[in-house]
Amino acid sequence: MRVAGIMSGTSLDGISVAAVEFAKGGWTLLEHIDVPYSKATREGLLSISNAPTHTAEIARWNFRLGELYAKAMGKLQTPVDLIGCHGQTVFHEKGCTLQLGEAAILAERTGKPVVSNFRPRDIAAGGQGAPLVPFVDDLLFRHKKLRRVALNIGGIANVTVLEPGRDAVAFDTGPGNMVIDQLAWVVSKGKQTYDRGAKLARQVTVNPALLADLLAAPYFKKLAPKSCGREQYGREFVAGLLATQVPLLDLMATATVLTAASIAASVAAPDELIAAGGGTLNPMIMAHLTALLPGTRVTTTAEFGIPVMAKEAVAFAMLARQTWLRRPGNLPSATGARRAVVLGQITP
Repeated sequence: MRVAGIMSGTSLDGISVAAVEFAKGGWTLLEHIDVPYSKATREGLLSISNAPTHTAEIARWNFRLGELYAKAMGKLQTPVDLIGCHGQTVFHEKGCTLQLGEAAILAERTGKPVVSNFRPRDIAAGGQGAPLVPFVDDLLFRHKKLRRVALNIGGIANVTVLEPGRDAVAFDTGPGNMVIDQLAWVVSKGKQTYDRGAKLARQVTVNPALLADLLAAPYFKKLAPKSCGREQYGREFVAGLLATQVPLLDLMATATVLTAASIAASVAAPDELIAAGGGTLNPMIMAHLTALLPGTRVTTTAEFGIPVMAKEAVAFAMLARQTWLRRPGNLPSATGARRAVVLGQITP
């Protein structure tokens, strides 16, 4: 069976598609592509993400995204039997979530059944609806002897802690690229949507007082399971940073360390940290992580045959297959759900 996973994350940078083949108890990544959002699409999605908006705009973007996902599938060379589409998160809090991207459009355009709307069933079972990727992390990276942490640095950073002999624990550590990206947009006056190669952050110094204040936020003291998003680290958060009057580039450097420091403080020096996501392409984040975790071997999923930008799309291919086979796809130890449940809805 061949399954395509489609993921578009909180960074709002574009659509990732992975084609995965399942056979003889194993799996193979056949193809992975990234399709960037246009500037207009990114700005349109930002305008309805954790922001006052009109139901008409939400409805329109739900159908537009369905078409964009279908176009992204059209660029995939590998034929598939099933599609798993996470959708674009525009709102998420405990007990409530919304991902856009009309599955009926995607199914109609591709002629393939689509699994979508993964989060609500976990919420109905008492969970937070996120993170869901830890179910796959547990399958891919668990080791009999090593304490491993699987890390994804997207708009939000999240980890799966894999200790021998214990259930996986997973949670969002805080901001990943989200704050850095917004500041890069401000610094560049709208010309850059992210800090390419950390060229902005590496030029200046961290503001230690501001960093200490940010790390003292209540979220970092909360116990897992916990999740966060643009609701916590979106426009209002960045507006608060700008109001401090700290020089813009110093804010960039401070936000970069905030990402790494909040991750490092959450994982208690594992044997290995296996990272994925766009944040792995930021050399300053990775350098800070290595420095903050001196006893940990810091590596990426590329070492395990999964490109760093493909992991979440691979994960939703695997979760879609679980749904298709009527098997549970959540980890209650990660989401806080009362029980393991079959996730998602199938649009034939």
